[in-house]
Amino acid sequence: MIARTRVVLDAAPSLGSLYAKATGARLRQMLPDAKREALDLPHVEHQLAHVPVDPAKLVAYQRLMGDTVRDTLPSVFVHGLVFPLAMSVMVRDDFPLPLLGMVHLSNTVNHVAPIPVDATLGAIAWAESMRGHRAGTAVDVIVEVTDGTRVLWRGVSTYLARGVWLGSKPGSQTEARTPFVAPARTGSWKLAADTGRAYAAVMGDYNPIHLSAFSAKALGLQRAIAHGMYMAGRALAGATPQGTGYDWEIEFATPAFLPSSVDVAFEDKADGMSFSGWGARSGKPHFSGSITVAPRTSASGE
Repeated sequence: MIARTRVVLDAAPSLGSLYAKATGARLRQMLPDAKREALDLPHVEHQLAHVPVDPAKLVAYQRLMGDTVRDTLPSVFVHGLVFPLAMSVMVRDDFPLPLLGMVHLSNTVNHVAPIPVDATLGAIAWAESMRGHRAGTAVDVIVEVTDGTRVLWRGVSTYLARGVWLGSKPGSQTEARTPFVAPARTGSWKLAADTGRAYAAVMGDYNPIHLSAFSAKALGLQRAIAHGMYMAGRALAGATPQGTGYDWEIEFATPAFLPSSVDVAFEDKADGMSFSGWGARSGKPHFSGSITVAPRTSASGE
């Protein structure tokens, strides 16, 4: 077990300030005399003693996702509440990977128990398991949400820093991949041009790649793309069990450009449900995942 130094934050930083800090760091890294630090993760964890929940934002989120309005917190909504805490770890001066341009690969979440809207919550975030990837370096960012006595929610978000190598860059050999074959479609989502702005207005994630074609092109994209967690929230809306704990995971393949149509498939399993989404016109896979009604006895991961 690695000992981590705990840094207690007075309040959750705004995502705007975090993106501004990440932008400044990226510009400094582009200077001719910029030096790359050793690729070692800081042995720290950031803590928020109090994670406030805005009931109005909860309702706005549920309506945006097409979910039933309830007084318990959807799992992706919890992710959004603690995302600033996770980002505060990733924009530290001693964090070795650049936040801007990082690719969101997957999420694995243990939603241990229902979380009431009036629960008193705290959270801890840290990074671990930095490792090589065929396209760069991957890292896990973990957040645990507690009620002061037990972990209620634990999320592992995996990100990829493209072109950043732990050692020497691997050769040109590529992995053989199984071609994507779309399953039988069970529905279709129409993603409007303002989908990214609508999600940002609720959850505060104003990453420029999601807001407009102009801001996305400035960062090298054809046009704006949907938030990965918007896709996850849509997939989980109405599909997660109520009154019990559950696990879910999602992997992201290709981005969904805005506007576009996404075909989706949901399939019942013995212990839950699997889901996937792909471009209605392109046929390219966007995401796949599952929901499992099989809560683990412990979510500490320690």
